[in-house]
Amino acid sequence: MEKPQLISGNVHEDPRGKLFFNNEVDLSPIKRLYFIEHPDTITVRAWQAHKIEEKWFQAVQGKFEISLIRVNWDNPSDSLPAFKYVLDALKSEILHVPGGYASGFRALENNSKIMVCSNFTLDESKGDDFRFPLEHWELDN
Repeated sequence: MEKPQLISGNVHEDPRGKLFFNNEVDLSPIKRLYFIEHPDTITVRAWQAHKIEEKWFQAVQGKFEISLIRVNWDNPSDSLPAFKYVLDALKSEILHVPGGYASGFRALENNSKIMVCSNFTLDESKGDDFRFPLEHWELDN
């Protein structure tokens, strides 16, 4: 199974301002994108999983902590370890999450906003959408 990949970006600054870029990410598979804004650091969105659908996450304002669980689809154990990533809008990093993972995330700064891209249309995604209760896995394990 493919592993999540943190793709480093960069920032160029000159008298005209800042240019945030990520020249290493391949956006050709993406079919849709959306943004999620968290007004506080308490709100948690977890656990949504996909067997096949891939996602790309990029903080566009503030910071987010993303936890990923590699799901055993035959027996989704509640004691699986989480892979943790922190995405900071000032670093222009993109986290690529292949199919097979459940994701949960929360903002680390108030009013943070994250962009989410998918290689599935909304209709395709509905057929590959699996939800687990927030309590199913520990976000902080």
